[in-house]
Amino acid sequence: MTSISSSIRRVSLALTVSATLVLGACAMMAPPPPAMTAGGMLTDAAGMTLYTFDRDAAGRSACNGPCAKNWPPLMAPADAKARGDYSVVTRDDGTRQWAYKGQPLYTWVKDMKAGDTTGDGVNGVWHTARP
Repeated sequence: MTSISSSIRRVSLALTVSATLVLGACAMMAPPPPAMTAGGMLTDAAGMTLYTFDRDAAGRSACNGPCAKNWPPLMAPADAKARGDYSVVTRDDGTRQWAYKGQPLYTWVKDMKAGDTTGDGVNGVWHTARP
């Protein structure tokens, strides 16, 4: 019986150590950044160019309704938290949007593929977001 008890203790210890390591690793895993840098500009996870809007006030989006249909906001999940240069702003409709250095971020419906920058300079108020 002593060898069975000893084996059970070893297995129990091994499981405890394994669980501790797994939980520790999970706690250290940071969520991915809301945007990436490619070619000197910020992009979303799909590589689509991100833009800022001159009419936005820091921490507040002025692009709602039809504007947001053409310039889809870079949406943040309900549990998103600010980190580094990224913050979260609450839009007029209550949804949440990522911002970079306080400036809300958007994509542009006329950009067809990753790396397109056709929104840069539109109406003199839309600009490619840069780190």
